[in-house]
Amino acid sequence: MQAHHYAGLTPDVVLDAVESVGLFTDGRLLALNSYENRVYRVGLEEPLRQASADGHGTQVVAKFYRRGRWSDPQILEEHAFAAELAAAELPVVAPLAVGGSTLHEHGGFRFALFPCRAGTSPDLDQPGARALLGRTLGRLHAVGARQPFRHRDGMSKWRHGARARELVLGLGIVPPPLDARYAEVSALLVRAIDACMQSAGPVRRLRLHGDCHPGNILWQSTGPLFVDFDDSIEGPAVQDLWMFVAGSPDQMRREWGELLDGYERFAHLDAGEAQLIEALRAMRMLNHAAWIAQRWDDPAFPAAFPWFGEPRYWERHVDELREQLAALDDPPLLRM
Repeated sequence: MQAHHYAGLTPDVVLDAVESVGLFTDGRLLALNSYENRVYRVGLEEPLRQASADGHGTQVVAKFYRRGRWSDPQILEEHAFAAELAAAELPVVAPLAVGGSTLHEHGGFRFALFPCRAGTSPDLDQPGARALLGRTLGRLHAVGARQPFRHRDGMSKWRHGARARELVLGLGIVPPPLDARYAEVSALLVRAIDACMQSAGPVRRLRLHGDCHPGNILWQSTGPLFVDFDDSIEGPAVQDLWMFVAGSPDQMRREWGELLDGYERFAHLDAGEAQLIEALRAMRMLNHAAWIAQRWDDPAFPAAFPWFGEPRYWERHVDELREQLAALDDPPLLRM
Protein backbone atom coordinates (compact mmCIF):
# COMPACT_ATOMS: atom_id res chain seq x y z
CA MET A 1 0.00 0.00 0.00
CA GLN A 2 1.37 3.40 -1.00
CA ALA A 3 2.16 5.71 1.92
CA HIS A 4 0.07 8.85 2.25
CA HIS A 5 1.89 11.96 1.06
CA TYR A 6 1.84 13.49 4.55
CA ALA A 7 3.97 10.55 5.72
CA GLY A 8 6.92 12.43 4.25
CA LEU A 9 6.24 15.51 6.36
CA THR A 10 8.65 14.64 9.16
CA PRO A 11 9.70 17.08 11.91
CA ASP A 12 12.97 17.70 10.08
CA VAL A 13 11.10 18.54 6.87
CA VAL A 14 8.85 20.98 8.76
CA LEU A 15 11.81 22.77 10.35
CA ASP A 16 13.77 22.78 7.08
CA ALA A 17 10.76 24.27 5.28
CA VAL A 18 10.55 27.18 7.73
CA GLU A 19 14.29 27.77 7.44
CA SER A 20 14.08 27.64 3.62
CA VAL A 21 12.38 31.07 3.65
CA GLY A 22 15.15 32.64 5.74
CA LEU A 23 13.92 32.12 9.31
CA PHE A 24 15.99 30.32 11.93
CA THR A 25 14.22 27.75 14.08
CA ASP A 26 15.23 26.80 17.62
CA GLY A 27 13.99 23.19 17.50
CA ARG A 28 10.61 23.74 19.19
CA LEU A 29 7.84 22.05 17.27
CA LEU A 30 4.24 21.33 18.26
CA ALA A 31 1.61 19.71 16.03
CA LEU A 32 -1.69 21.60 16.26
CA ASN A 33 -5.19 20.18 15.89
CA SER A 34 -5.82 19.99 12.15
CA TYR A 35 -6.92 17.15 9.86
CA GLU A 36 -7.47 18.63 6.42
CA ASN A 37 -4.00 20.19 6.43
CA ARG A 38 -1.04 19.76 8.74
CA VAL A 39 -0.35 22.69 11.06
CA TYR A 40 2.56 23.21 13.46
CA ARG A 41 3.73 25.81 15.92
CA VAL A 42 7.43 26.37 15.31
CA GLY A 43 9.89 28.13 17.59
CA LEU A 44 12.26 30.77 16.22
CA GLU A 45 15.64 31.92 17.43
CA GLU A 46 14.76 35.59 16.92
CA PRO A 47 11.42 37.44 17.20
CA LEU A 48 9.50 38.21 14.03
CA ARG A 49 9.26 41.86 13.05
CA GLN A 50 5.64 41.27 12.01
CA ALA A 51 4.65 39.86 15.42
CA SER A 52 1.74 41.63 17.10
CA ALA A 53 1.73 42.77 20.70
CA ASP A 54 -0.73 40.02 21.75
CA GLY A 55 1.15 37.20 20.04
CA HIS A 56 4.30 35.14 20.46
CA GLY A 57 7.01 36.75 18.36
CA THR A 58 9.43 33.87 18.73
CA GLN A 59 6.96 31.40 17.20
CA VAL A 60 5.17 31.01 13.87
CA VAL A 61 2.37 28.74 12.76
CA ALA A 62 3.31 26.72 9.68
CA LYS A 63 0.43 25.34 7.61
CA PHE A 64 1.16 22.63 5.05
CA TYR A 65 -1.57 22.36 2.44
CA ARG A 66 -3.15 19.07 1.43
CA ARG A 67 -2.01 18.05 -2.01
CA GLY A 68 -4.62 18.34 -4.75
CA ARG A 69 -7.28 20.26 -2.82
CA TRP A 70 -6.60 23.85 -3.83
CA SER A 71 -4.66 25.28 -6.76
CA ASP A 72 -1.99 27.91 -6.17
CA PRO A 73 -4.29 30.71 -7.46
CA GLN A 74 -7.04 29.57 -5.07
CA ILE A 75 -4.68 29.57 -2.09
CA LEU A 76 -3.23 32.95 -3.01
CA GLU A 77 -6.74 34.36 -3.36
CA GLU A 78 -7.54 33.12 0.15
CA HIS A 79 -4.38 34.84 1.38
CA ALA A 80 -5.23 38.06 -0.46
CA PHE A 81 -8.71 38.12 1.08
CA ALA A 82 -7.28 37.70 4.58
CA ALA A 83 -4.74 40.46 3.89
CA GLU A 84 -7.51 42.75 2.57
CA LEU A 85 -9.48 42.17 5.77
CA ALA A 86 -6.43 42.86 7.92
CA ALA A 87 -5.75 46.07 5.99
CA ALA A 88 -9.33 47.13 6.80
CA GLU A 89 -8.48 46.60 10.49
CA LEU A 90 -10.56 43.44 10.82
CA PRO A 91 -9.34 41.02 13.52
CA VAL A 92 -8.08 38.18 11.33
CA VAL A 93 -4.89 36.14 11.27
CA ALA A 94 -3.48 36.75 7.80
CA PRO A 95 -0.47 34.87 6.37
CA LEU A 96 2.96 36.41 6.64
CA ALA A 97 4.62 37.70 3.50
CA VAL A 98 8.16 36.32 3.66
CA GLY A 99 10.51 37.02 0.79
CA GLY A 100 7.70 38.75 -1.08
CA SER A 101 5.29 35.79 -1.04
CA THR A 102 2.77 34.17 1.29
CA LEU A 103 2.86 30.74 -0.39
CA HIS A 104 6.03 28.68 -0.35
CA GLU A 105 7.19 25.21 -1.41
CA HIS A 106 9.72 22.85 0.11
CA GLY A 107 10.25 19.14 -0.35
CA GLY A 108 7.09 18.76 -2.41
CA PHE A 109 4.90 20.50 0.18
CA ARG A 110 3.22 23.88 -0.23
CA PHE A 111 3.07 25.88 2.98
CA ALA A 112 2.31 29.26 4.49
CA LEU A 113 3.43 30.92 7.71
CA PHE A 114 1.18 32.79 10.12
CA PRO A 115 1.85 34.81 13.26
CA CYS A 116 1.20 32.93 16.48
CA ARG A 117 -1.66 34.73 18.20
CA ALA A 118 -3.09 34.39 21.71
CA GLY A 119 -6.73 33.92 22.64
CA THR A 120 -9.28 31.69 24.34
CA SER A 121 -12.37 29.79 23.24
CA PRO A 122 -15.32 32.18 22.80
CA ASP A 123 -18.06 32.24 25.42
CA LEU A 124 -20.90 33.78 23.46
CA ASP A 125 -23.25 33.65 26.43
CA GLN A 126 -21.31 36.48 28.07
CA PRO A 127 -23.26 39.77 27.96
CA GLY A 128 -22.73 41.54 24.66
CA ALA A 129 -20.49 38.84 23.17
CA ARG A 130 -22.83 37.67 20.42
CA ALA A 131 -23.67 41.24 19.41
CA LEU A 132 -19.95 42.06 19.24
CA LEU A 133 -19.41 38.98 17.09
CA GLY A 134 -22.27 40.14 14.85
CA ARG A 135 -20.75 43.60 14.45
CA THR A 136 -17.39 42.09 13.51
CA LEU A 137 -18.97 39.75 10.98
CA GLY A 138 -20.90 42.67 9.54
CA ARG A 139 -17.65 44.55 9.00
CA LEU A 140 -16.02 41.44 7.52
CA HIS A 141 -18.88 40.98 5.06
CA ALA A 142 -18.81 44.65 4.08
CA VAL A 143 -15.27 44.02 2.85
CA GLY A 144 -16.24 40.65 1.37
CA ALA A 145 -18.91 42.31 -0.74
CA ARG A 146 -16.46 44.66 -2.46
CA GLN A 147 -15.57 42.22 -5.23
CA PRO A 148 -16.07 38.54 -6.11
CA PHE A 149 -13.57 35.74 -6.00
CA ARG A 150 -12.03 34.84 -9.33
CA HIS A 151 -10.60 31.44 -8.43
CA ARG A 152 -12.21 30.22 -5.20
CA ASP A 153 -15.26 27.94 -5.30
CA GLY A 154 -18.84 29.05 -4.82
CA MET A 155 -21.33 27.13 -2.68
CA SER A 156 -23.13 26.06 -5.86
CA LYS A 157 -20.40 23.43 -6.23
CA TRP A 158 -21.92 21.62 -3.23
CA ARG A 159 -25.04 21.01 -5.40
CA HIS A 160 -27.29 21.21 -2.33
CA GLY A 161 -25.61 18.15 -0.80
CA ALA A 162 -25.97 15.94 -3.89
CA ARG A 163 -22.22 15.82 -4.46
CA ALA A 164 -21.60 14.60 -0.90
CA ARG A 165 -24.35 11.99 -1.17
CA GLU A 166 -22.96 10.64 -4.44
CA LEU A 167 -19.48 10.42 -2.97
CA VAL A 168 -20.60 8.43 0.08
CA LEU A 169 -22.69 6.02 -1.99
CA GLY A 170 -19.96 5.69 -4.62
CA LEU A 171 -17.36 4.66 -2.05
CA GLY A 172 -19.61 1.87 -0.75
CA ILE A 173 -18.71 2.57 2.87
CA VAL A 174 -22.20 2.39 4.37
CA PRO A 175 -22.81 -1.16 5.66
CA PRO A 176 -26.00 -2.92 4.56
CA PRO A 177 -28.88 -2.67 5.24
CA LEU A 178 -28.11 0.90 6.34
CA ASP A 179 -26.90 1.78 2.84
CA ALA A 180 -30.46 1.61 1.50
CA ARG A 181 -31.76 3.71 4.39
CA TYR A 182 -29.00 6.28 3.84
CA ALA A 183 -29.71 6.43 0.10
CA GLU A 184 -33.41 7.02 0.76
CA VAL A 185 -33.19 9.69 3.45
CA SER A 186 -30.28 11.54 1.82
CA ALA A 187 -32.19 11.75 -1.47
CA LEU A 188 -35.19 13.20 0.37
CA LEU A 189 -32.92 15.65 2.17
CA VAL A 190 -31.24 16.84 -1.04
CA ARG A 191 -34.67 17.48 -2.57
CA ALA A 192 -35.79 19.35 0.55
CA ILE A 193 -32.61 21.48 0.48
CA ASP A 194 -33.22 22.30 -3.18
CA ALA A 195 -36.84 23.24 -2.46
CA CYS A 196 -35.74 25.49 0.42
CA MET A 197 -33.20 27.25 -1.78
CA GLN A 198 -35.78 27.74 -4.52
CA SER A 199 -38.32 29.10 -2.03
CA ALA A 200 -35.81 31.61 -0.62
CA GLY A 201 -35.25 33.07 -4.07
CA PRO A 202 -32.14 34.95 -5.22
CA VAL A 203 -29.81 36.05 -2.40
CA ARG A 204 -26.71 38.19 -2.54
CA ARG A 205 -23.41 36.28 -2.83
CA LEU A 206 -20.20 37.59 -1.29
CA ARG A 207 -16.80 36.43 -0.14
CA LEU A 208 -17.08 34.60 3.19
CA HIS A 209 -14.94 32.99 5.84
CA GLY A 210 -16.88 29.86 4.87
CA ASP A 211 -16.29 27.72 7.96
CA CYS A 212 -17.23 30.24 10.61
CA HIS A 213 -17.83 28.51 13.96
CA PRO A 214 -16.45 28.89 17.50
CA GLY A 215 -13.52 26.56 16.76
CA ASN A 216 -12.18 29.06 14.21
CA ILE A 217 -12.32 32.01 16.58
CA LEU A 218 -9.90 33.08 19.29
CA TRP A 219 -11.46 35.40 21.83
CA GLN A 220 -9.36 38.31 23.02
CA SER A 221 -10.01 41.22 25.36
CA THR A 222 -11.12 43.23 22.32
CA GLY A 223 -13.42 40.51 20.94
CA PRO A 224 -13.18 37.81 18.24
CA LEU A 225 -10.09 37.01 16.20
CA PHE A 226 -10.84 34.94 13.09
CA VAL A 227 -8.44 32.20 12.02
CA ASP A 228 -8.25 29.60 9.23
CA PHE A 229 -9.73 30.93 5.99
CA ASP A 230 -8.96 27.61 4.27
CA ASP A 231 -12.64 27.09 3.40
CA SER A 232 -13.20 30.66 2.24
CA ILE A 233 -15.97 30.55 -0.32
CA GLU A 234 -18.49 32.71 -2.13
CA GLY A 235 -22.06 32.37 -0.89
CA PRO A 236 -24.91 33.94 1.11
CA ALA A 237 -23.96 35.91 4.22
CA VAL A 238 -25.95 33.61 6.50
CA GLN A 239 -23.37 30.86 5.92
CA ASP A 240 -21.03 32.74 8.29
CA LEU A 241 -23.78 33.33 10.87
CA TRP A 242 -25.89 30.24 11.39
CA MET A 243 -23.37 28.14 13.34
CA PHE A 244 -23.55 30.58 16.25
CA VAL A 245 -27.25 29.86 16.78
CA ALA A 246 -28.45 26.62 18.39
CA GLY A 247 -30.76 25.15 21.02
CA SER A 248 -34.52 25.41 21.51
CA PRO A 249 -36.61 27.61 19.18
CA ASP A 250 -36.80 30.31 21.87
CA GLN A 251 -33.05 30.18 22.45
CA MET A 252 -32.35 30.29 18.71
CA ARG A 253 -34.55 33.35 18.27
CA ARG A 254 -32.83 35.13 21.15
CA GLU A 255 -29.34 34.32 19.89
CA TRP A 256 -30.26 35.21 16.30
CA GLY A 257 -31.65 38.54 17.46
CA GLU A 258 -28.46 39.34 19.40
CA LEU A 259 -26.31 38.42 16.42
CA LEU A 260 -28.34 40.49 13.97
CA ASP A 261 -28.47 43.49 16.31
CA GLY A 262 -24.72 43.75 15.87
CA TYR A 263 -24.46 42.52 12.28
CA GLU A 264 -26.89 44.95 10.73
CA ARG A 265 -24.99 47.97 12.04
CA PHE A 266 -22.44 47.32 9.31
CA ALA A 267 -24.08 45.04 6.73
CA HIS A 268 -27.51 44.14 5.41
CA LEU A 269 -28.90 40.61 5.60
CA ASP A 270 -31.50 39.70 2.99
CA ALA A 271 -34.83 38.96 4.66
CA GLY A 272 -35.08 35.47 3.15
CA GLU A 273 -31.71 34.25 4.35
CA ALA A 274 -32.93 33.11 7.77
CA GLN A 275 -34.97 30.38 6.10
CA LEU A 276 -31.75 28.94 4.63
CA ILE A 277 -30.32 28.01 8.04
CA GLU A 278 -31.72 24.49 8.24
CA ALA A 279 -30.80 23.83 4.60
CA LEU A 280 -27.22 24.91 5.33
CA ARG A 281 -27.18 22.73 8.45
CA ALA A 282 -28.37 19.77 6.36
CA MET A 283 -25.67 20.35 3.75
CA ARG A 284 -23.02 20.50 6.46
CA MET A 285 -24.19 17.17 7.87
CA LEU A 286 -23.97 15.53 4.44
CA ASN A 287 -20.66 17.21 3.62
CA HIS A 288 -19.03 16.24 6.92
CA ALA A 289 -19.68 12.52 6.44
CA ALA A 290 -18.46 12.74 2.84
CA TRP A 291 -15.34 14.62 3.94
CA ILE A 292 -14.32 11.87 6.39
CA ALA A 293 -15.07 9.18 3.81
CA GLN A 294 -13.02 10.93 1.14
CA ARG A 295 -10.04 11.31 3.48
CA TRP A 296 -10.12 7.76 4.91
CA ASP A 297 -6.80 6.89 3.23
CA ASP A 298 -5.11 9.52 5.40
CA PRO A 299 -4.01 7.71 8.61
CA ALA A 300 -4.98 10.78 10.67
CA PHE A 301 -8.66 10.18 9.90
CA PRO A 302 -9.12 6.58 11.13
CA ALA A 303 -7.17 7.61 14.25
CA ALA A 304 -9.39 10.65 14.86
CA PHE A 305 -12.72 9.07 13.83
CA PRO A 306 -12.39 5.34 14.69
CA TRP A 307 -16.17 4.94 14.94
CA PHE A 308 -16.80 6.14 11.39
CA GLY A 309 -16.86 2.72 9.76
CA GLU A 310 -19.07 1.12 12.41
CA PRO A 311 -22.78 0.40 11.80
CA ARG A 312 -23.74 2.35 14.93
CA TYR A 313 -22.32 5.56 13.42
CA TRP A 314 -24.32 5.18 10.22
CA GLU A 315 -27.47 4.24 12.10
CA ARG A 316 -27.15 7.43 14.16
CA HIS A 317 -26.27 9.47 11.07
CA VAL A 318 -29.35 8.24 9.19
CA ASP A 319 -31.55 9.09 12.19
CA GLU A 320 -30.01 12.57 12.40
CA LEU A 321 -30.66 13.13 8.69
CA ARG A 322 -34.32 12.20 9.23
CA GLU A 323 -34.54 14.65 12.12
CA GLN A 324 -33.00 17.34 9.94
CA LEU A 325 -35.51 16.59 7.22
CA ALA A 326 -38.24 17.38 9.75
CA ALA A 327 -36.43 20.60 10.75
CA LEU A 328 -36.45 21.69 7.11
CA ASP A 329 -40.21 21.21 7.02
CA ASP A 330 -40.65 23.20 10.23
CA PRO A 331 -37.58 25.47 10.83
CA PRO A 332 -37.16 26.03 14.60
CA LEU A 333 -35.99 29.64 14.18
CA LEU A 334 -39.11 30.56 12.23
CA ARG A 335 -41.64 28.89 14.54
CA MET A 336 -44.11 31.30 16.07
